[in-house]
Order: sequence, then structure tokens, then C-alpha cells
Amino acid sequence: MSDFDSFWGFRRENGRVGVRNYVAILPVDDISNAACEAVANNIQGTMALPHSYGRLQFGADLDLHFRTIIGTGANPNVAACVVIGIEPGWTQKVVDGIAATGKPVSGFAIEQNGDIATIAAASRAAKDYVHWATELRREECGIADLWVSTKCGESDTTSGIGANPTVGNLYDKLIPKGICGVFGETSELTGAEHLCQARAASPAVGEKFMRTFQAYQDEVIEAHKTTDLSESQPTKGNIEGGLSTIEEKAMGNLEKIGKQISFIDVLEPAEAPAQGNGMYFMDTSSAAAECVTLMAAAGFVVHTFPTGQGNIIGNPIVPVVKITANPRTIRTMSEHIDVDVSGLMRRDLTMDQAGDKLIDNVIRTANGRFTAAEALGHKEFVMTKLYRSA
Repeated sequence: MSDFDSFWGFRRENGRVGVRNYVAILPVDDISNAACEAVANNIQGTMALPHSYGRLQFGADLDLHFRTIIGTGANPNVAACVVIGIEPGWTQKVVDGIAATGKPVSGFAIEQNGDIATIAAASRAAKDYVHWATELRREECGIADLWVSTKCGESDTTSGIGANPTVGNLYDKLIPKGICGVFGETSELTGAEHLCQARAASPAVGEKFMRTFQAYQDEVIEAHKTTDLSESQPTKGNIEGGLSTIEEKAMGNLEKIGKQISFIDVLEPAEAPAQGNGMYFMDTSSAAAECVTLMAAAGFVVHTFPTGQGNIIGNPIVPVVKITANPRTIRTMSEHIDVDVSGLMRRDLTMDQAGDKLIDNVIRTANGRFTAAEALGHKEFVMTKLYRSA
């Protein structure tokens, strides 16, 4: 196999392949964060994932909460999981969802036990999982086992003509080899939605995308905007970087799916792909941490993140590969950048070379190399909430 045909990963019980090997301590709800952090403090080699929600949610909002929490624990980058919640019912629901993958998972409820007893019992389970997980070994896997997500951030003029098309070049080369990809950022396609629809694999998928796009416009944007999307889309950083309208930003955003790829389905937030390998669209916010968290919950194991002005986002369970074509960002924020494609701006790097450079970095990341965000300790884990709690 050539370098672009394989990588070294951890094959999980359900056949999926991870590129990291975490033991996660996962709170069902916000008031269980302290117990999870205490377990992670007690047991080296574990990682708590505190968040802000999980109480008095209902309907589609609650469904999304469970989908995100269960999907996070089920992600192939997680070898084993300890789940802690205030109530036993919801805790067991999360445990059962993660257990469906076949991976080791245990749940603990604080109600009628208290923090101290819960932390002690969960710490013992976590310690056993660490011993087990640290003996797992990577194996060579075909490139088709790799799931790569993408989202851009702090976009500028160099994003749409440099970093974003570099990601598109990666997908043009690797989707035909069988990888699974996903893009999103629903509001950020405003003005290019018709072009995105045209990239659907069938009229039915295109219509599904347009229904999703229009629902976001009707239920989120139009329902809550003031006069327009100023202060939000484009952001101040986008404007400083030369993007004057959301339409300009949308055109650059769409470059991330390349020139040849069609997307084969439209996913709900945090929904796992079910149509086989290929490119998917996911309905997400354009907020960096939220979007990456949702894609990780859907099962993606490496994230490509093109940036112009310099976004510093990371994720606790998925390595985030940063790409920029902005020479100033390379000078001022080099510690955050994994792949420098600023040569595109100087015409001493072709797009084909830039794509290969990114693929090489993604493969090395999948093999275990830390990304800049990992080395700098960026572990942004942000749940998406649809509406106010009961």
C-alpha cells in the first residue's frame, strides 16, 4: 500500500477504526461534571468531558442531547467510557447506547449514592479500563476506514482561494478511495445554497438539503435576527479579512467539498452516516466548537479545519488539523497551524501539491502525530442546544 492507501489505527469491536485511544469520563448532565472531573483527576490516562446541559430538556432538543452524548462515547477514538449522571434512568440510556458498539462502558448515578461513593466506584472502573486500553495496539488499516470531517473558521479571502480548496482537493482524491467525509455550517451557505443543492448526488438528496436549509432560515435566522446577520455572518474577523458579505463567505465555504464530489445524504446534527462511505452534509451551526463536537458525535475521527485569520479550536476526542493559506497567520500564529499552504498565494505551490501536503498530514495525524491544537491543550467540547429548557 502507498502512503495514501493506509494508516495505523485502533480497530474497535464494531469494526470502526479510531486514531486515538481515550478512556472518557462522560457526564450525562451539567451537575455531574464535578464527579467526572474528580475521577479524571484520580485516574491518570482518563479524560473528563464536562458540558453545560442535560437537565429539563425535552423533545427534539433532548433527542439531540442524547445523540451527542451517546455518539461522543461511541466515537472510535474512545476505547472505553465511564458515564456518570445524576439519575439512573438517563445514565443507563447513555450506557446502553454506547454499549451497542461493543466497547467497554460502565454507568454510575449520583442520586442516593452521593459524590464520594460515586467517584470511588467510577474511579475503580476507570482504572481497569486504562489498564485494558493501554495494551491495545494499532494495526494497519485501509484508507477507506478513515472518516474525515471538515469545517472552516475565521475565514478570509485566502480561505476561499487557498485553504478551503486544499481540503476540497483532499476529498476529491480520497472519497473515490472510499473514505467517509462530512461538511456542514448551514447558515454559512446562504447565497450559495443553490450551488450546494446542485452538488447533491440525486434530486431527492438536493431537495432534502433545501428543506434543511430553509428550515434553518425560517426557524433560526428569520425568527431571531434583528435587521440582518451583521455581527454574526460575516463575523468581524471575516470582514477584517476582506469578506464583505455572507454570499462571498458561502462561495469560499463550498470550496471545501472539492470539484468532483457529490454528497449522498443530509444528516441531522450528530447523526451518524448510514448510506455507506462518501460525502455527507450535516445540519450544523457555523460555531466552531459546536460543529466539531456534532461531527465527532457522528463518528468522524479526524477533522480538517481551514482558517484564514487564525482559529484556535480543538476537540477533546478528535484531532483537529489546521490549514491556512494566509502568510500573515503563518507569521503571527504559526503554533496553531499544521499545514502551511501559503505557497498557493505566491504561486510556488500548486493546488494538487497543497492537497497532497494535507493528505500527508492527515495520515500522519491518524497514525498518532499530535496536531497543534492537541499539543496546545485545546479541548473545546460544546453541546448544541435547540431551545430553552422546561
